[in-house]
Amino acid sequence: MLSALDLVRDPELDEPVTTLGFVASCHVSAAGDVVVRLRLPTYFCAPNFAFLMVADAYDVLAALPEVRTVDVALEDHFAADQINAGVAARAGFVAAFDGEAAAELDELRRVFVTKAMLAGTDQVCRPLVAAGTDPADLSRLTLGDVPPSVDLDRLRRRRAELGLPSDDGAALLVDPGTGTPVAAAGVPRHLGLARLTRTGIEANTGICRGMLQHRYAGAGAGEEGPG
Repeated sequence: MLSALDLVRDPELDEPVTTLGFVASCHVSAAGDVVVRLRLPTYFCAPNFAFLMVADAYDVLAALPEVRTVDVALEDHFAADQINAGVAARAGFVAAFDGEAAAELDELRRVFVTKAMLAGTDQVCRPLVAAGTDPADLSRLTLGDVPPSVDLDRLRRRRAELGLPSDDGAALLVDPGTGTPVAAAGVPRHLGLARLTRTGIEANTGICRGMLQHRYAGAGAGEEGPG
Protein backbone atom coordinates (compact mmCIF):
# COMPACT_ATOMS: atom_id res chain seq x y z
CA MET A 1 0.00 0.00 0.00
CA LEU A 2 2.88 2.35 0.64
CA SER A 3 3.94 1.99 -2.99
CA ALA A 4 0.48 3.24 -3.99
CA LEU A 5 0.80 6.18 -1.60
CA ASP A 6 4.08 7.07 -3.30
CA LEU A 7 1.85 8.46 -6.06
CA VAL A 8 0.31 10.99 -3.66
CA ARG A 9 2.32 14.23 -3.63
CA ASP A 10 2.34 17.29 -1.47
CA PRO A 11 1.10 19.73 -4.14
CA GLU A 12 3.40 22.54 -3.07
CA LEU A 13 6.57 20.47 -2.54
CA ASP A 14 6.07 17.98 -5.39
CA GLU A 15 7.29 15.11 -3.22
CA PRO A 16 5.47 11.92 -2.18
CA VAL A 17 3.70 12.04 1.18
CA THR A 18 5.52 8.83 2.06
CA THR A 19 9.08 10.09 1.69
CA LEU A 20 8.13 13.39 3.36
CA GLY A 21 6.96 11.51 6.45
CA PHE A 22 3.33 12.56 6.14
CA VAL A 23 2.00 8.99 6.47
CA ALA A 24 1.69 8.38 10.20
CA SER A 25 0.44 4.81 9.72
CA CYS A 26 -0.85 2.41 7.10
CA HIS A 27 -2.58 -0.84 8.01
CA VAL A 28 -4.15 -3.45 5.74
CA SER A 29 -6.32 -6.33 6.92
CA ALA A 30 -6.31 -9.77 5.34
CA ALA A 31 -9.70 -8.95 3.84
CA GLY A 32 -8.37 -5.84 2.10
CA ASP A 33 -9.53 -3.12 4.48
CA VAL A 34 -7.06 -0.23 4.47
CA VAL A 35 -6.67 2.32 7.26
CA VAL A 36 -4.30 5.24 6.69
CA ARG A 37 -3.57 8.15 8.97
CA LEU A 38 -1.85 11.26 7.64
CA ARG A 39 -0.04 14.02 9.51
CA LEU A 40 1.38 17.41 8.51
CA PRO A 41 4.18 19.67 9.75
CA THR A 42 1.88 22.10 11.58
CA TYR A 43 -1.62 22.27 12.99
CA PHE A 44 -2.38 25.14 10.60
CA CYS A 45 -1.12 23.78 7.27
CA ALA A 46 -3.26 25.12 4.41
CA PRO A 47 -6.54 23.17 4.34
CA ASN A 48 -6.72 23.17 0.54
CA PHE A 49 -3.31 21.47 0.29
CA ALA A 50 -4.31 19.04 3.02
CA PHE A 51 -7.61 18.22 1.32
CA LEU A 52 -5.81 17.38 -1.93
CA MET A 53 -3.47 14.96 -0.19
CA VAL A 54 -6.20 13.18 1.76
CA ALA A 55 -8.45 12.94 -1.30
CA ASP A 56 -5.61 11.73 -3.53
CA ALA A 57 -4.62 9.10 -0.95
CA TYR A 58 -8.21 7.85 -0.87
CA ASP A 59 -8.40 7.72 -4.66
CA VAL A 60 -5.18 5.79 -5.27
CA LEU A 61 -6.01 3.21 -2.61
CA ALA A 62 -9.64 2.79 -3.64
CA ALA A 63 -8.51 2.09 -7.22
CA LEU A 64 -6.52 -0.99 -6.18
CA PRO A 65 -8.37 -4.23 -7.05
CA GLU A 66 -7.27 -5.96 -3.85
CA VAL A 67 -8.72 -3.22 -1.61
CA ARG A 68 -12.20 -3.71 -0.16
CA THR A 69 -12.63 -0.58 1.95
CA VAL A 70 -10.59 2.59 2.48
CA ASP A 71 -10.38 4.76 5.58
CA VAL A 72 -8.05 7.73 5.13
CA ALA A 73 -7.99 10.50 7.71
CA LEU A 74 -5.84 13.49 8.60
CA GLU A 75 -4.86 13.88 12.25
CA ASP A 76 -3.80 16.83 14.40
CA HIS A 77 -5.07 19.53 12.03
CA PHE A 78 -7.49 22.38 12.71
CA ALA A 79 -9.70 21.44 9.73
CA ALA A 80 -9.35 17.66 10.05
CA ASP A 81 -13.03 17.05 10.76
CA GLN A 82 -14.18 18.93 7.66
CA ILE A 83 -11.50 17.43 5.42
CA ASN A 84 -12.03 13.87 6.60
CA ALA A 85 -15.81 14.08 6.36
CA GLY A 86 -15.66 15.63 2.91
CA VAL A 87 -13.26 13.04 1.54
CA ALA A 88 -15.17 10.13 3.07
CA ALA A 89 -18.39 11.42 1.50
CA ARG A 90 -16.65 12.10 -1.84
CA ALA A 91 -18.21 15.54 -1.53
CA GLY A 92 -15.47 17.76 -2.96
CA PHE A 93 -13.72 20.75 -1.41
CA VAL A 94 -16.56 23.25 -1.80
CA ALA A 95 -19.09 20.98 -0.11
CA ALA A 96 -16.62 20.06 2.64
CA PHE A 97 -16.08 23.75 3.41
CA ASP A 98 -19.62 24.91 2.75
CA GLY A 99 -19.85 28.68 2.83
CA GLU A 100 -16.06 29.06 3.04
CA ALA A 101 -14.70 27.67 -0.25
CA ALA A 102 -15.63 29.28 -3.56
CA ALA A 103 -14.20 26.76 -6.02
CA GLU A 104 -12.78 23.27 -6.36
CA LEU A 105 -9.02 22.76 -6.41
CA ASP A 106 -8.30 21.87 -10.03
CA GLU A 107 -6.76 25.25 -10.83
CA LEU A 108 -4.67 25.23 -7.67
CA ARG A 109 -3.36 21.78 -8.58
CA ARG A 110 -2.43 23.02 -12.05
CA VAL A 111 -0.56 25.98 -10.60
CA PHE A 112 1.62 23.69 -8.52
CA VAL A 113 2.19 21.18 -11.30
CA THR A 114 3.34 24.12 -13.42
CA LYS A 115 5.81 25.11 -10.71
CA ALA A 116 6.99 21.51 -10.48
CA MET A 117 7.55 21.48 -14.23
CA LEU A 118 9.63 24.65 -14.06
CA ALA A 119 11.68 23.26 -11.18
CA GLY A 120 12.17 20.07 -13.17
CA THR A 121 13.39 22.10 -16.12
CA ASP A 122 16.13 23.55 -13.95
CA GLN A 123 17.05 20.13 -12.59
CA VAL A 124 17.48 18.79 -16.12
CA CYS A 125 19.21 21.83 -17.63
CA ARG A 126 21.76 22.59 -14.92
CA PRO A 127 23.84 19.45 -15.58
CA LEU A 128 23.79 20.21 -19.31
CA VAL A 129 25.12 23.73 -18.77
CA ALA A 130 27.66 22.47 -16.23
CA ALA A 131 28.89 19.99 -18.85
CA GLY A 132 29.54 22.81 -21.31
CA THR A 133 26.29 23.31 -23.22
CA ASP A 134 25.80 26.97 -24.07
CA PRO A 135 22.48 28.06 -22.47
CA ALA A 136 21.35 29.55 -25.78
CA ASP A 137 21.79 26.15 -27.42
CA LEU A 138 19.21 24.63 -25.06
CA SER A 139 16.49 26.19 -27.20
CA ARG A 140 17.47 23.80 -30.01
CA LEU A 141 17.41 20.64 -27.92
CA THR A 142 14.54 18.17 -27.63
CA LEU A 143 13.72 15.93 -24.69
CA GLY A 144 15.18 13.08 -26.72
CA ASP A 145 18.53 14.88 -26.87
CA VAL A 146 18.86 14.85 -23.08
CA PRO A 147 20.62 11.89 -21.41
CA PRO A 148 18.18 9.64 -19.54
CA SER A 149 17.79 10.42 -15.83
CA VAL A 150 15.31 10.33 -12.98
CA ASP A 151 14.92 14.11 -13.29
CA LEU A 152 14.12 13.85 -16.99
CA ASP A 153 11.48 11.18 -16.35
CA ARG A 154 9.93 13.40 -13.70
CA LEU A 155 9.92 16.40 -16.03
CA ARG A 156 8.17 14.35 -18.71
CA ARG A 157 5.48 13.30 -16.23
CA ARG A 158 4.81 16.84 -15.06
CA ARG A 159 4.56 18.08 -18.65
CA ALA A 160 2.17 15.27 -19.49
CA GLU A 161 0.01 16.20 -16.50
CA LEU A 162 -0.27 19.71 -17.94
CA GLY A 163 -1.12 18.40 -21.39
CA LEU A 164 2.20 19.62 -22.77
CA PRO A 165 4.37 17.66 -25.25
CA SER A 166 6.55 15.14 -23.43
CA ASP A 167 7.76 12.83 -26.22
CA ASP A 168 11.34 12.62 -27.50
CA GLY A 169 10.66 15.12 -30.28
CA ALA A 170 9.28 17.81 -27.96
CA ALA A 171 11.37 20.90 -27.31
CA LEU A 172 13.29 20.83 -24.04
CA LEU A 173 12.33 24.40 -23.16
CA VAL A 174 8.66 25.29 -23.52
CA ASP A 175 6.32 27.92 -22.16
CA PRO A 176 4.50 26.23 -19.24
CA GLY A 177 1.19 27.79 -20.20
CA THR A 178 1.11 27.16 -23.94
CA GLY A 179 3.76 24.56 -24.66
CA THR A 180 5.35 26.89 -27.23
CA PRO A 181 9.11 26.32 -27.58
CA VAL A 182 11.25 29.00 -25.95
CA ALA A 183 13.31 30.99 -28.45
CA ALA A 184 17.02 31.51 -27.88
CA ALA A 185 16.47 35.12 -26.79
CA GLY A 186 14.09 33.97 -24.07
CA VAL A 187 16.34 31.26 -22.62
CA PRO A 188 18.04 33.36 -19.88
CA ARG A 189 14.73 34.54 -18.47
CA HIS A 190 13.20 31.06 -18.70
CA LEU A 191 16.15 29.42 -16.95
CA GLY A 192 16.17 32.13 -14.30
CA LEU A 193 12.51 31.52 -13.52
CA ALA A 194 13.09 27.77 -13.47
CA ARG A 195 16.02 28.14 -11.07
CA LEU A 196 14.09 30.49 -8.77
CA THR A 197 11.13 28.10 -8.70
CA ARG A 198 13.32 25.09 -7.87
CA THR A 199 15.09 27.00 -5.12
CA GLY A 200 11.78 28.03 -3.58
CA ILE A 201 10.38 24.50 -3.62
CA GLU A 202 13.56 23.04 -2.10
CA ALA A 203 13.61 25.70 0.63
CA ASN A 204 9.98 25.02 1.53
CA THR A 205 10.67 21.28 1.55
CA GLY A 206 13.53 21.75 4.00
CA ILE A 207 11.38 23.90 6.27
CA CYS A 208 8.52 21.40 6.24
CA ARG A 209 10.83 18.48 6.99
CA GLY A 210 12.32 20.35 9.93
CA MET A 211 8.93 21.34 11.34
CA LEU A 212 7.59 17.79 10.98
CA GLN A 213 10.63 16.34 12.78
CA HIS A 214 10.17 18.89 15.56
CA ARG A 215 6.47 18.07 15.88
CA TYR A 216 6.72 14.28 15.76
CA ALA A 217 9.47 12.19 17.29
CA GLY A 218 9.03 9.09 15.14
CA ALA A 219 9.53 8.66 11.41
CA GLY A 220 6.51 8.24 9.17
CA ALA A 221 5.75 5.12 7.17
CA GLY A 222 8.04 5.13 4.14
CA GLU A 223 9.84 8.32 5.23
CA GLU A 224 13.21 9.17 3.73
CA GLY A 225 15.75 11.73 4.87
CA PRO A 226 16.54 14.95 2.98
CA GLY A 227 18.21 14.46 -0.42
